[in-house]
Amino acid sequence: MKLTKLLALLAVLAMVVAACGPAEVADTTAPGATEAPDTTAAADTTAPAGEAGAGGALLLQMWQAPSIVNPLLSTGSKDVLAGSLVLEPLAYYGPDTAIVPALAAEVPTLENGGIAEDLTSITWTLQDGVVWSDGTPLTANDAVFTWEYCTTEATGCAFSGNFVGVESVEAVDDLTVRVNFEAPSPYPYLPFVSGQSPILQAAQFADCIGEAARGCTEQNFAPIGTGPYMVANFLVEDTVQYEFNPMYRDVDEGKPFFTTVEIKGGGDATASAESVLLRDEADYAWNLQVAPEILLPMEDEGLGTVYTGFAGNIEHLNLNQTDPRSENSSDFMDGNNPHPVFHNNPEFARALSLAINREELTAVGYGATGLPTCDAWAPLENECPPQDIEAANAILDELGYMDTNNDGTREHPEFGELVFDFVTSTNTVRQNFQDLIASYWGGIGIGTNPRNVDANVYFSGRGDADSLVRFNSDIQMYTFVPTPDPQAHLLGYITAEMTDSSNNYGGANATRVSIAEFDALYEELAGTADPDERAAIVDQMNQVLVDSGAVIPLVWRASVSAFANDIQGIGELNGWDTEYWNIEDWFRSG
Repeated sequence: MKLTKLLALLAVLAMVVAACGPAEVADTTAPGATEAPDTTAAADTTAPAGEAGAGGALLLQMWQAPSIVNPLLSTGSKDVLAGSLVLEPLAYYGPDTAIVPALAAEVPTLENGGIAEDLTSITWTLQDGVVWSDGTPLTANDAVFTWEYCTTEATGCAFSGNFVGVESVEAVDDLTVRVNFEAPSPYPYLPFVSGQSPILQAAQFADCIGEAARGCTEQNFAPIGTGPYMVANFLVEDTVQYEFNPMYRDVDEGKPFFTTVEIKGGGDATASAESVLLRDEADYAWNLQVAPEILLPMEDEGLGTVYTGFAGNIEHLNLNQTDPRSENSSDFMDGNNPHPVFHNNPEFARALSLAINREELTAVGYGATGLPTCDAWAPLENECPPQDIEAANAILDELGYMDTNNDGTREHPEFGELVFDFVTSTNTVRQNFQDLIASYWGGIGIGTNPRNVDANVYFSGRGDADSLVRFNSDIQMYTFVPTPDPQAHLLGYITAEMTDSSNNYGGANATRVSIAEFDALYEELAGTADPDERAAIVDQMNQVLVDSGAVIPLVWRASVSAFANDIQGIGELNGWDTEYWNIEDWFRSG
């Protein structure tokens, strides 16, 4: 089976040319599926001429409130968003997967000499004259420092995976950054690209590397940045208030438009949608996991518009491969703390997967903004088998997990009754999913203890007991925001990216899955340049991962947010990166 045109285009992008603008658009529609809903673009995309920072207040409603403004220390998209108004990368992934320069003067390619012919380095040139909000110049040394910060294990950098395979980062001169790879890198656009990989100011964070990182409250809550806004006030898991950055490089062009920006947290997704679409209280509402029969009538009121953007978001279940009940909690311990049921038990996971009705989950939770999937990367062309309770029961019978006391729940010889702690974030759609999945599994004699955790804690990067990086339960459910290249996402399941107390909960592999075959395929992918060969390897990796039983994919879902009708300049909703990636272009009409 083959990957879609999207993956081929991405590989070609890395080897031959780099997309550098909205004219180059990749196809992100799953083959054989109905087309993804059109993203509704604002009618007027040209900001009125005027003085920067004179446009008044912008209110952004995010029911998952930020916990930190330094995105390198958090796995939560909410925190990446909060940081992206202040901190910037060299480039962003655009909504069409194009690489769009931010701090860089242009995108390096083979054609312009920015990528070495042997693919072992990529050289970025910074825009001349960019300064931090304190007036000091941005230099290549800041990029070198950020690499050192994020690759120091004790720092607990959530996105250290962006630097896997990087041998060194060097400042060729004040405006030139060279990233050197240990081996040829077919896709060199991971380090310092996207809101997940911004550049920190070396002067501010100099004393915040390693064990000191999380104790640097002032730096983490109010980083000095190059972006259009500066943090004015931060109430953890409540509100972030920003003021416009007068040192921003596009001030002479009247950017940014707004004087202040406020991210207001709290409530839930439905209340956030209502604040824009029904009550005209906010200008934007993020991550609207709201059942379609509730959300669409709100839009019909005419106060705002729902934007959607399909990218690679997969709502999925992780089955903990370590034992959360042990004295070492869910630490990997070099493989010496296996989960008594899930570890090396792919047939059991297959039974759980077969019992799930993905069509019903999609209809209930997402409607036209979701598609059922059994793949850990989207979009792939693999067929997803329908719900089959009879087949699931047959597998469990074959495994010998029987209901010996006739109480409706099967037993495992070592674990006892097969009842699992099932945790996700607090959200109506996700609680509906928990209820439905509990009913599906109840039909095959598997029980659950469903629990939901406030999203501010669940997606915290601080290693809170109930955070997804700690994974102190049997099963957890969420989605991820991948980069356009599958290599960066699949890296989150290799053994080297294991996250636990040993590395201050840095890294990306919170499932604690360790599969030698998968690790070997990842190494092969990292050294393969041919687009067709890369596509084939990714398909293999997807199959190995799903077959292992560590991940049960559910729904390929779009990003969904709402904007008040007078907010313009948005373009398309960016599902591949932070939705605030172009906030300096937003303005209010009328």
